Amino acid sequence: MKVYKTDQIRNIALIGNAGSGKTTLAEAMLFEGGVVTRRGEVTAKNTVSDHSFIEQEYGNSVLSTLLYTECNGAKINILDTPGMDDLCGGVVSSLNVTDLSLLTVNTINGIESGTVAAGRQAEKFGIPMMFVFNQLDHENTNFDAALDQCKATFGNKVTVVQYPVEAGPGFNTIIDVLKMKMYKYGPNGGKPEVLDIPDSEKDKASELQNELVEMAAENEESLMELYFDKGTLTEDEMRQGMKMGMLQRDLFPVFCTCAKKDIGVGRLMEFIVNIVPTPKERPARPIVEGKELKMDESAEPSLFVFKTAVEPHVGEITYFKVMSGKIQEGMDLINSKSGNKERLSQVFVSAGKNREKVEALVAGDLGCTVKLKETKFNQTLTTKEAGTKYEPIKFPASKHIIAIKAANESDDEKVGEILNKIKYEDPTYVIQYSKELKQLLVHGQGEYHLNVLKWYFDNVYKIDVNYIQPRIPYRETITKPAQADYRHKKQSGGAGQFGEVHMIIEPYTEGAAPKTMFKFGDKEQKISVRDVQENLLPWGGKLIFVNSIVGGSIDARFLPAILKGIMEKMEEGPLTGSYARDIVVYIYDGKMHPVDSNEISFKLAGRNAFSKAFKNAGPKILEPIYNLEVWVPSDRMGDVMSDLQGRRAMIMGMGSEKGMEKISAKVPQKEMFRYSTSLSSITGGRGVFSISFDDYEKVPAEVQDELLKAYEAEQEEE
Repeated sequence: MKVYKTDQIRNIALIGNAGSGKTTLAEAMLFEGGVVTRRGEVTAKNTVSDHSFIEQEYGNSVLSTLLYTECNGAKINILDTPGMDDLCGGVVSSLNVTDLSLLTVNTINGIESGTVAAGRQAEKFGIPMMFVFNQLDHENTNFDAALDQCKATFGNKVTVVQYPVEAGPGFNTIIDVLKMKMYKYGPNGGKPEVLDIPDSEKDKASELQNELVEMAAENEESLMELYFDKGTLTEDEMRQGMKMGMLQRDLFPVFCTCAKKDIGVGRLMEFIVNIVPTPKERPARPIVEGKELKMDESAEPSLFVFKTAVEPHVGEITYFKVMSGKIQEGMDLINSKSGNKERLSQVFVSAGKNREKVEALVAGDLGCTVKLKETKFNQTLTTKEAGTKYEPIKFPASKHIIAIKAANESDDEKVGEILNKIKYEDPTYVIQYSKELKQLLVHGQGEYHLNVLKWYFDNVYKIDVNYIQPRIPYRETITKPAQADYRHKKQSGGAGQFGEVHMIIEPYTEGAAPKTMFKFGDKEQKISVRDVQENLLPWGGKLIFVNSIVGGSIDARFLPAILKGIMEKMEEGPLTGSYARDIVVYIYDGKMHPVDSNEISFKLAGRNAFSKAFKNAGPKILEPIYNLEVWVPSDRMGDVMSDLQGRRAMIMGMGSEKGMEKISAKVPQKEMFRYSTSLSSITGGRGVFSISFDDYEKVPAEVQDELLKAYEAEQEEE
C-alpha cells in the first residue's frame, strides 16, 4: 500500500444509535474503495468491523474498530464505534483522534437516545459533524419526520445536501443539491447514473440549494460578498464555505444512503475527500510537557496511543495516531511516561482483524503495531530530544458500580490480574479495591457494560465470578457536644499501664473558632485553647484536635498517642463501623503516673473516651449523595419523575435540551443501584443520564434505624 501524505488523509468516526447501520455503512465504504471484494452483513456475522466473538454473539459493535478505505487518491481512516451509551468509551477515544463525526440516523426511528448521546460527545470535543440518513429503503422510513426531529434536536445548522426522491421499498434515487444532479442506482447500488434533476423536483431542489448557499456563504466574509454580488456561489466556492462551516461546527450536512444496498455511499465518500477537514486543518492535540510538534511530515516523529487491544494468537495490538513526522518500521522511540525505549518492529494499516504492513505512516494517519514492551493506551512515543507528552483522553465518569468476587476463592488473584488487563482495552472500566468496604469494585457505564465484562470472564478466561451489590460507604458524625473521660489502668507485675483522658467533642462547622466554654447540665466547663491541629481525613471531612491541657495534667509527649487512639476509632465508627468525620475534640484534663504512664496507655484512654463521648453526642449516619442529570422523552417525563421520588430524590430543576426533557436531582447512592436498567425500561431505551458525587448528608431516622439493626445482626453473626 502506498504512503499517503497528510493532506491526502481523512479521519472519520462513525457514531450513532445502535441499529442505525454504522457497521453496514463501514462495510459498504470498504467495498466501494476496493478494500474488500464482497460486502459482509451483521446478521451473517461476517463484517470486517464486528469481527470479535462477543460482537458476533451480541449482534452489535462492542468495541471501536479501525478500518480504512480509499477514494480518488485519498485514504479515509474509519473508526466504527459502538452505539450503546454504556459502551461510550469507544466513541470518546475515536473522537479524540478523528476530524469528523459521521452521525448515522435510522430514518425508521428518527432521533434516538443514542443519537443524542453521540451528538453530545461530538459537541464536547468540538468535532465537525455530518448526518447520514440511513435505511431509506425500509417500508416504515420517514425522511421528513427524521429531518424535523434532527433540526429540533441539533438546530438549524442541520442542512440538507441530499434528499430522497421516494423513500421506502422503492428507494433508488437521490437529489444532490450541491451538485444539482440526480443520482439513480440499480438494484445492487454501486455506481449510479448521474442525471439532470427532473422538472417535478426542480423547485424543491433550487430552494434547498439556496439554503445551502446561504449557509456556506455565512462562514466567510469574502464568500458573503460574492453571494451578495452574484446571488449564488459556484460549486468550488460552496465547498470552501462548507468546509469553513464544518470546522466551526456551524454547518451539519445531511446525506442519504441505504448502506445495505450500497446506495449513496460512493458519493458520500467523494464528499468526505473533497470537503471534510484534513488532520492539519484541525486544532493540534494539547501537550502536557515537552516540545510542541507540528502535524507535518518533516517534523520530529511522535505518536499517540488511543487504543490497546488483545487478539487471540496475536497478543497485544497498539493503535496509534501519528501526531508528527513519519513513523517507519524498525524505528526506536521513547515512551514519554517511562523514559524507556520502544522499537516499532512492524507498522500496519488496519481493516478490522486484517492488517497490512506498510513502509511508513505520516503525520495525521492512523495505524497499529504489535509486541511493544510496555506502551499502553493514552501514552506517547516520540524522540528523546522532543520529550513530547500529549494530553490523555478523558472519559466520562462511571454510572454503575458492582462488587465482583470469584466463585472459587483460589481464583481471586486471577480475577484481579484479568481486570487490570481489561481496563487497558476499555478504560471506562475503573477497578478499585475498597479497604473500607472490603470489596473489589468495578465501576462501569451501566449494567450492559458490566454484562460485557461478565461475558469475558465466562467465555474468554473461563473463570466463574459473582456480581454482588456493593456496600455503601456511609460516614458517621455527631450533632451536639458531649463530654466523657476514661481511665486506662492495668497492673500485672512489673511496669503497669496508666492513662486518664478527659475530653469534649462537638460537631465541626467550617470557619468556626474553637469554643472556650461548654455547659453540660448545671456544670460549666471552661476551655483554654493552647493549640489547634487540623487533620484532613483521607475519607473526607476533618478532625480538629484541640490541646486545652493546663497545669501539666497530661504531658505534651502523650498527646500524639491520644490523637492516634481517636483516629483509630474514627476509622471504625461506633455506630456501624463506618468512617467518622467532621468532629472537634478538646483534650482538657487527665492524669498520668510517673512510672506507669506510656503511649499505649494514653492511646487506649483516648480511644475509649472518644467512643463514650461519641455515643452521647447525637450520633448520625451520613450517606453519599450524587448529582443526577437525566434526559428523557417528554412522554416519559411523569414516569421517570415518579421513579425518582421513590428513590428519595430531591428534584433540583427541569428544562428542555436538544429535543429531550432534562431533570436535575440529588439522589442517595443507595437508591441508584441498577438505575440504568430501570431508566431504560421506563423510557424504552430512550433515556440517558450522567451522575457525579456531590456530598454527604444525614440519612432519615427510619433509614438510620434499619442500618443500626443490620449492623447489630452482622456483628452477632460474626
